[in-house]
Formats: sequence, structure tokens, C-alpha cells
Amino acid sequence: MPSDRASFIVLVGPTAAGKTGLALDLAERIGAEIVNADSMALYRGMEIGTARTPVPLRRGIPHHQIDVLALTEEASVAAYQRRARADIEAIWARDRTALLVGGSGLYVRAVVDLIEFPATDGAIRAKWETLGAELGGPRLHAELARLDPVAAASILPGNVRRLARALEVVELTGQPFSARLPERTPWRPVGIVGLDLDDATLDRRIAGRTRWMMRRGLIDEARALVGAGLRDGRTARQAIGYKEALDVVDDLTTPDEAAERIALRTRQLSRRQRRWFRRDPRIVWLDSSEPDLLERALACTRIPTA
Repeated sequence: MPSDRASFIVLVGPTAAGKTGLALDLAERIGAEIVNADSMALYRGMEIGTARTPVPLRRGIPHHQIDVLALTEEASVAAYQRRARADIEAIWARDRTALLVGGSGLYVRAVVDLIEFPATDGAIRAKWETLGAELGGPRLHAELARLDPVAAASILPGNVRRLARALEVVELTGQPFSARLPERTPWRPVGIVGLDLDDATLDRRIAGRTRWMMRRGLIDEARALVGAGLRDGRTARQAIGYKEALDVVDDLTTPDEAAERIALRTRQLSRRQRRWFRRDPRIVWLDSSEPDLLERALACTRIPTA
């Protein structure tokens, strides 16, 4: 790890707040490599729905943890923790700065803080997922609320996969799932910058990005990814944008209805992301509409320019 400058910077915030643009500007100025911390960007082929920056527009800046999973694989935060930290250590070995960027709160914490994730038990997980399929997510949510109200408060009733995982951990360990997230003890010295916007501006950006995705061909992309296993991926097929696009492919809804649903789910996601990150007192928050945003971010991270 370079000793003469900060080497581990994190950029977080709600979706559509402007993280991608600032990350590229920061990385260009300080000579950093970017490590992705958005769970859906791990999947190969999901370009439009994740608003991924095309390779020609990445300014030659290396990007890591993008396109590393097949659509049929299930994303694992424990596996991501190992891979992302390995990338960061390799970046340090090249005497460069690592810039972790994303909005998936647990994935960010998995890298930033000292967290050990419990083992999994496929049979127990399958039991809860089967119950969720038979009885519905709200029933699982009610059971989790009884056993671990803190965890239940952070998981939507419709997210059967996450509910099943939380109940699996409770059953395996005899402890609340929320107890597995310890105090914020950093893995390495870190500087964290948060980007945000007021609700009205953020919602306008989300609406505009949704229209851009539809014009660029999100429905056709989802249709093409069916052959690569999109329907078979338990995680990938539920991603915002792709679930709705598949409904259009299957003639269950119209493109306009899908766009409305995508925008709604994205707004809901942005609020959850904000609530998650606002609980971390280490984050220095910036308004991404400020004209001197890059200079303010550089001052927050106290990194000299390259």
C-alpha cells in the first residue's frame, strides 16, 4: 500500500446521484483504478439496465468487479468481499489508489469494514425460499420481524431471497441476522465521500435515465439475454429494469407500463440507499449539483492530484 497518499477511497450514494461521472473525474485526477460496488454490475451482459459506462468512455481507467458473474450465478457478498479486496490489494501493489464506487450498501460495508459472513446451508435456505414461494414474502417478513425486527426493517416484504437468507442465518447461528453486522471497524484506513441530491432533482434524473434506457434498447437487451440464462438467474432476473423488461417480452405488460414501474422501483431503491448510507457517520456528504464538486471531493479525500 502506498504510504505517501491515501490509497483507499469510497464513493457512495443513491442511484442517479452522479457517482459515475465523479468517479471518472476523481480517478483521472488522482491516478486511481475503480472497483465496482454495485451488485447488478457484476453480471455479464447487463449493460443498459445498470447504466454501465461503455469501455470506450472509461477514459482508459481500469475498472474491476464488472462482468465477473454469469447470469445464472447467484451473487454472494462474501465472495464479492474476497474478490474486491484482492483487487484493491493488487492496485496497491501497483502503487496506485483504489476507488471503490457503488450504491449496494452491504457490498460496500463488506469491503470497508471487518465483517465475517456466516456459512450457508442450502437445505435451510431452500426451505425458507419454498415457504416464501408458497405463502408469499409478507409471511416470511412477518416471521423475520418476530425473530429479528432490525433486519426486517431493512428488507422489503417482497424480497424473498434476502428474507430467506436472513432467516437462514438466524436458524444457523441462533443469533439475529442484524447482529452479524458489527460496529464500523475499518478493514484499512479509508475516506468515504457520499453524493446526494434533493428528492425532486433525483427523481427527475431517475425519470430521465429510465427514458434513456428504454430508448437505448433495454427490452431488446433483456430479450437477447434470455439465451444467456437471464430467466434462470435467481438474482439477475429480479434486477430493476430486467424484471420489467422480461414482462414486456412475455407480453404481460407494455413498454410504457414497464418504464413507469422501473422508475418507481428505482425511486424506492434510491431512498433505501440513502437511509442505509446516512447511518454511517464517517461519510462526508456532498451535493452533486455543486459546480466545484470535483475540487470539494478532492479536498474531502485529501489526495494530491497525479
